Amino acid sequence: MIAYVRGKILHKKPGEVVVETNGVGYSLLIPLSTYFKLGEASSMVELQVHTHLTENSLTLFGFASLEEKNLFLKLINISGIGPKLALSILSGIEPAELEEAIKNTNISRLAMIPGIGKKTALRVIMEMADKIEKKEKILSKKESREREDLVSALVNLGFKRKESEQVVDLTLSSLGTQAGFDLLLRECLKRMSKI
Repeated sequence: MIAYVRGKILHKKPGEVVVETNGVGYSLLIPLSTYFKLGEASSMVELQVHTHLTENSLTLFGFASLEEKNLFLKLINISGIGPKLALSILSGIEPAELEEAIKNTNISRLAMIPGIGKKTALRVIMEMADKIEKKEKILSKKESREREDLVSALVNLGFKRKESEQVVDLTLSSLGTQAGFDLLLRECLKRMSKI
């Protein structure tokens, strides 16, 4: 099973990239979020990969981050959601926003994604809520100090505490504490500028 690919981009288009590794070109289906993070043709790329094997085909799905890949794997374990629909979901919503929509039972936000109706949105929320809650409990212990530092920095820069907390939570859930304080703060400031 292929779990990771590093190589040169031969060709890319929305939804697909061909990566050359040691003279072999791998065609990977990708969400739009990964597509926008890729460089141009001939640039180097590293992708997390899920190998999907059925009776009729072998398909590779590529992701810019392990978080995206893990969300994809959780989505395809939901009854009625196959790999292509899971890819469509990840193309229509950022991982942090997806987790936020699930936490807040925001059916209408998920139903806005092409191919997702209200019933499927409800199924996604119901089946993923517990998994996200467990992840949050683990992360909250590690992130409490970083979270407070980031919120404090934003408040000191003149932003409102409630908005700062929301932006910090979204940033930490998408980048994680390993990104480092400076990068996390820059990402928070980008997100605050869009509010």
